Amino acid sequence: MIQASVAVYPLQADTSAGVERAISALQQAGVECEVGSMHTQILGSSEAVFAALQVAFNGAAELGPTVMIVTVSNACPLPDR
Repeated sequence: MIQASVAVYPLQADTSAGVERAISALQQAGVECEVGSMHTQILGSSEAVFAALQVAFNGAAELGPTVMIVTVSNACPLPDR
């Protein structure tokens, strides 16, 4: 299991559409998601997390120039289950 903190920054006038598209892609990708005001935390297998990040970036980037900042860790404490 790994965790990632991801923030998407569409470089266009209407940034909300790109952010919403990225969040939707992450939520549908089979990883655990916790959406925050400044970033989204995701948790899953490394394969699922990296695949979800690619889908999220591509979804936002379809609407225009996009920056995605990601921090990935296998050392963060996992949430209690």
